[in-house]
Amino acid sequence: MGVDFGPAATVVLGGFSLAFVFGAVAGRSNFCIMGAVSDAVNIQHWGRMRLWLLAIAIAMLGSNLLYLAGWIDLGKSLYHRPVMPWLSLLLGGTLFGVGMTIAGGCPNKNLVRLGAGSLRSLVVLVFLAIASYMTLKGLFAQWRVSYLDQVTVDFSAWGLPQQSVPALLSQFTGLAAPTALLVSTLCLALVLLVFVFKDGEFRSEPVQVGSGIVLGLLIAAGWYVTGYLGYGENPETLETVFFATNSRTLESLSFVAPSAYSLEMLMLWTDKSLRMTFGIASVIGVVLGSFVAAKASRTFRWEGFASLQDLRQNLAGAVLMGFGGVTAIGCTIGQGLSGVSTLAIGSFIAVFGIVTGSALTMKWLQR
Repeated sequence: MGVDFGPAATVVLGGFSLAFVFGAVAGRSNFCIMGAVSDAVNIQHWGRMRLWLLAIAIAMLGSNLLYLAGWIDLGKSLYHRPVMPWLSLLLGGTLFGVGMTIAGGCPNKNLVRLGAGSLRSLVVLVFLAIASYMTLKGLFAQWRVSYLDQVTVDFSAWGLPQQSVPALLSQFTGLAAPTALLVSTLCLALVLLVFVFKDGEFRSEPVQVGSGIVLGLLIAAGWYVTGYLGYGENPETLETVFFATNSRTLESLSFVAPSAYSLEMLMLWTDKSLRMTFGIASVIGVVLGSFVAAKASRTFRWEGFASLQDLRQNLAGAVLMGFGGVTAIGCTIGQGLSGVSTLAIGSFIAVFGIVTGSALTMKWLQR
């Protein structure tokens, strides 16, 4: 088993490098979307929420400028498919939000914690990966496909080529597609940036501001790696393909399904049909990036479960995140950064479910 030389190797190395930086920055800035929701709900502190929203704004600007320049085609991503399984996105996102709250963090946060020495997070990630794989190809997949994925909205029936905010704007205003994309991107990003920087306390935190910018740029860079550097002709079939991605189209950072594929590779290492991919390399990259950052800051320490109840809660949360993340086609990073950066309508639905599920669970736990 190995990595082919050429575009596939470039994509894998790019995924690892971007995720390495992502893990280091996320660890250094305490970036955590569950923590952002918790701070806003429980103590009305919006610092980490502003960090997340800044990353979204930068990811939107970077990704769609690449799209407008013709370097990548976000319309080919999973998020833009015209048939939108809205029930899967909403319910999956809600269950994911419940799970990450019970488990005390999303997959990205657990990868960062693992790099910093948390054996507790290792157990969470293993069970998350098992539940994710069951939802992709196993028992849970049958339920998902037979019941949830059947409830859809077909945007092509309305004359729309894809499910995105720019496509809707173009359809209802008559604007040319590139103009609608530019207007949508600038308006949404501007609203987010105004909200982020109107807070003087946040503006005075260079680590938080810098981290938000870097994290957003990494999402855009992920699209560039898989959608431009990894897009080309397969020498064996002579077909134009996206190299080294599990979805066989362009991807950016996401950690639920890639965790499942990482576990699959470890279990079936001698299977010659399996190859290292962008997603698997990104899982490894986040852990190692966090490890280096933790060692450099002398914050690395071994950590386990506090009690049997803690173990039970984390395992339940891991299973909910695995099922919910795959059903919602992404996690707090896969939908909460990569998905919304494409301006896909389904991504906003999934993120709404994640935030709502997390906030309601916090209120319930308080009571």
